Amino acid sequence: MSPTFDQIHPPQRLLMGPGPINADPRVLRALSAPLIGQYDPAMTHYMNETMQLYRGVFETTNDATLLIDGTSRAGIEAVLVSLIQPGERVLVPIFGRFGHLLREIAERCGAEVHTLECEWGQVFRPEQIEAAIREVKPSVLALVQGDTSTTMCQPLEDIGAICRREGVLFYSDATASLAGNPLKTDEWGLDAVTAGLQKCLAGPSGSSPLTLSPRAVEVVHARRHVEAGISSGSDRLAEPGARIRSNYFDLSMVLDYWGELRLNHHTEATSMLYGARECARLLVNEGMDNAIARHALHGQAMVEGLKGLGLALFGDQAHRMNNVSAVMIPDGLDGDGLRRSMLEDFGIEIGTSFGPLHGKVWRLGVMGYNARRDTVLTTLAALEQTLRRGGVKTVAGGGVGAALDFYQEHQRQAANGRANPSAGGQS
Repeated sequence: MSPTFDQIHPPQRLLMGPGPINADPRVLRALSAPLIGQYDPAMTHYMNETMQLYRGVFETTNDATLLIDGTSRAGIEAVLVSLIQPGERVLVPIFGRFGHLLREIAERCGAEVHTLECEWGQVFRPEQIEAAIREVKPSVLALVQGDTSTTMCQPLEDIGAICRREGVLFYSDATASLAGNPLKTDEWGLDAVTAGLQKCLAGPSGSSPLTLSPRAVEVVHARRHVEAGISSGSDRLAEPGARIRSNYFDLSMVLDYWGELRLNHHTEATSMLYGARECARLLVNEGMDNAIARHALHGQAMVEGLKGLGLALFGDQAHRMNNVSAVMIPDGLDGDGLRRSMLEDFGIEIGTSFGPLHGKVWRLGVMGYNARRDTVLTTLAALEQTLRRGGVKTVAGGGVGAALDFYQEHQRQAANGRANPSAGGQS
């Protein structure tokens, strides 16, 4: 007898870890819209609108602002394989797991990779990066902005000017930080930025928005290639040996697909484009400053609640991301067991970390659609009960009480004109 399979019916979960998060229902509705052909005027119109919307999200005027079909790692690989020629030097400052990822991908691109490392839980000073750039003389600086493995947010404001002075392309992976923390692509002199939908953008994993400066586009176009099957014979091709070593992630061809030429490259992931467009539309309508303020408000409320439970925060709090916090697991407690209890008893997911922090910290995310007052309070209440059942002594109601006190004080300051009253966006 052949096996039978039921419809997909996932359990209800509140995703309060470092990502993914619960997608906004409006994004889910967009994902279910009817499919159309990739060269239908309606489709190319949606592609153009998506590019325009993401210029607002990235705070840029870059024409080359588009989507890569794939998770956030696809965007990273597309940028690195398209900007780096084999043998070129790349500098990767590493302050967490995802700096190591940038190094690995750059190595796979054939780069001569140089690294700068600091202790997990810390970030780099601009002068440290500047000194390394002058020593290494890389063609590309690849730097994570927000690394969820440590919950730290690397300041980028001064790095672009350093890179311009030294003739270096500046790329940042903003997967976990975009829309929850300030990122001003043009003002800060970034040449390439990539992200994903599954964090502060309030969508599902599967599409990677990116933006390229004119400097970066010039480098990509110098390696331009047109597939023989669609070439007119008069297309300008890259010099032998300069061709980008990936077909799917060849940004010279992807730019031709998204641009006025509309040269066929792949069949656009239509449903994901709908979802990505809706993510950007919601953020642009909210206003990027308001979205960042919302993440800061609810992220800080979570921090105050965690402190109210007697938990110790991990890392340099002056450089913690707005949207993810890490706390030390109390001594003697089965951290993974507690996470399992949170999931089984309350349907709430929180995370641990990687490498030297695995089993030592929990990571709690407050981002995207889940950056709300009710999700923060619900998570803190569930965490308190789970801690108490695990034998940890906590003040009854200490987590929820501390968060509510914080919200009340924020409202008081807002009423007196000393806080941004719009910071609670979706509260």
